[in-house]
Amino acid sequence: MQRVWALWLVGLMCYVPANLYPMLLTQQLLTVDESTIISGAVELAHHGSFGIAAIILIASVVIPLGKFWAIAFLAVSVRQQKSFASHRRLLMYELVEYIGRWSMIDIFVVAILSALVQLKGLATITPGPAAFFFALSVIFTMLSAQAFDPRMIWDKQTKENEAPDHD
Repeated sequence: MQRVWALWLVGLMCYVPANLYPMLLTQQLLTVDESTIISGAVELAHHGSFGIAAIILIASVVIPLGKFWAIAFLAVSVRQQKSFASHRRLLMYELVEYIGRWSMIDIFVVAILSALVQLKGLATITPGPAAFFFALSVIFTMLSAQAFDPRMIWDKQTKENEAPDHD
């Protein structure tokens, strides 16, 4: 569990600058626009692209925060005396594992935009420092989820079932 918490904490520490620093640096002629994840989504919504803005906010803010919450909940729940439904916790673990595979899609979008928008002095898009921190955050949360042993979900239930009744 120490490894789960250590990787989780490093992932959370990387997630903070991923949201504070610019994700994209857009240069048009003589101006440079720095967009964070949230400011980019707000700007897209301001221009009428509500669907894309919602996808960006869900993929880059809601899902990562949900993963942090789910991993922390699982880690705490295996130590608590309260009994949470083991099947639901296992489903939560499997969902976090599945989502982990798709979490790097944000970084791929930044890389594709950076490669495609290079208009020789007119406009260029380059990844900002947040892309690095976001990638690290995703990697560390994936490692944290992988370090969690899902068999611990069932350990308490197995011990309760094996305990003799004192009637």
